[in-house]
Amino acid sequence: MGNLKPLEIVLIIAVILLLFGAKKLPDMARSLGKSARILKSEAKAMKKDDEPTAAATTDAAADAPQAAARTIQAAPGDVTSSRPVSEAKPTTQS
Repeated sequence: MGNLKPLEIVLIIAVILLLFGAKKLPDMARSLGKSARILKSEAKAMKKDDEPTAAATTDAAADAPQAAARTIQAAPGDVTSSRPVSEAKPTTQS
């Protein structure tokens, strides 16, 4: 972007407006924002799942009942795109 001149930026914006139309651009930006939030929350969940917990290392954790499925929301208040996340069951070898 550092090599673009102001006239070139204006031409690129004009072409985008002609291709997609002014009515579709806010919807596209909104969906891009939702996608970025989903990606961010999934990345945080993956990092959190990789961290070892003290409860997982004890024998009492194996006897604990199965926890309810987690739900990750795409955006605050948006329940149409939320979905349950299946968690991998720990396997024990004897």
